[in-house]
Amino acid sequence: MQNIPINIINQSSNELPAYATAGSVGMDLRANLSQPVVLQSLERALIATGLFIELPEGFEAQVRPRSGLAVKQGITCLNTPGTIDSDYRGEIKVILINLSKEPQTIKHGDRIAQMVVASVTKASLVLVQELSTTLRGAGGFGHTGKQ
Repeated sequence: MQNIPINIINQSSNELPAYATAGSVGMDLRANLSQPVVLQSLERALIATGLFIELPEGFEAQVRPRSGLAVKQGITCLNTPGTIDSDYRGEIKVILINLSKEPQTIKHGDRIAQMVVASVTKASLVLVQELSTTLRGAGGFGHTGKQ
């Protein structure tokens, strides 16, 4: 597993994101709020973290839902995974949605998402007139389902 240094500014009173265990790939992101946010059923909100990062070129940070928050409270992230590009220097914010039937409250310091740093490969698109054939061909959405 590769370990890269990432410059970070923390404008919140929360601790820095960290890996919970030796095998963790995601670091928890925490809400940076001056007052609690109540999400009604099917309501979404952009939640600040107070964090700003400087990723090295060739890397991205992905913002993903926390499984415990999803199963226990019905809260998940929209635009998942959210991508933080290496040239972005703004605050990391998380789009949360309440998929439960009850209002859910997000408080300052709550763990709201996880961030995974990953290396990326850029592609060079090559314009052609046809593509090679495969057994699957153009079969899409559900084509390998029940026979």
